Amino acid sequence: MRLQFVLSEIGIGLRRNVSMTVSVVLVTMISLLLLGMALLASAQVSTMKGFWYDKVEVSIFLCPNDSPYPSCADGEVTQAQRDEIEAQLNSLKPLVQKVYFESKQEAYEHFKEQFKDSAILNNVTPEQMPESFRVKLSQPEKFDVVASAFRGAPGVEQVPDTRKLLDNLFAVLNAVTWVARGLAVVMAVTAVLLIATTVRLSAFSRRREIGIMRLVGAPSWLIQLPFLMEAVLATIVGTVLATGLLFLGVQSGITGFLAPRVRSLQFITVDDLWSIAPLLLVAGVLLAMLSSVVTMRRYLRV
Repeated sequence: MRLQFVLSEIGIGLRRNVSMTVSVVLVTMISLLLLGMALLASAQVSTMKGFWYDKVEVSIFLCPNDSPYPSCADGEVTQAQRDEIEAQLNSLKPLVQKVYFESKQEAYEHFKEQFKDSAILNNVTPEQMPESFRVKLSQPEKFDVVASAFRGAPGVEQVPDTRKLLDNLFAVLNAVTWVARGLAVVMAVTAVLLIATTVRLSAFSRRREIGIMRLVGAPSWLIQLPFLMEAVLATIVGTVLATGLLFLGVQSGITGFLAPRVRSLQFITVDDLWSIAPLLLVAGVLLAMLSSVVTMRRYLRV
């Protein structure tokens, strides 16, 4: 009987407040959509970090003729200095996974590929290109350990920190993520206020029934349960809609469109969405329960 009563009260509440219920669904959907986008953006940043940092190499450029760097004051790198640098790199294994020497001619060939449509190519010769060691690390986070060991060494012109460019990129991506999180918080507050308003209106429209139930000794939880379930059902519908929109965005926009066209980057997949979907559902239900319980304690007194 109690279950039948609760279900009937839920149906009555939903019919009497259709517009407010729809509003709760939509606001919850937008809130969780923004939260889901923020979580997926964080996952995308983490995926890109792992992908790009794994490709970071230590580039040790050797001294050419007429270099302005103090370590190249004695002129172009000698064979003895070159051998010493290579021996030092080999001594750093297993931190150093692979060492590749790039000659002037190989550097020139790479330069031609990079600037094949530029007029600057006509003013560059192989002899002007620097030799270098390209070092693949087994632990990219130990970049500074290897780079600092060769900066300023005899025969070494410079060891640029290629991670700085990536750090700037990830700083922008992290900023976008925080903006999405901020919008999600604002919409969550809006959803709480709207759910609270819906519960108040629903309770007001049924104040006579609530009064009778109080007089016959009905427990508080039985009176409050229909209002709580109405809010929870509305937020579950909003969560399902938000998850559906996120699925379409990931499946069509990222997996279907971006990933095949931008193969130089690694993107999130639908599996990443399914990993956060339970979190969105829990967040939506807690949102509804919290706002409903607080509201009922304040306003459902007869």
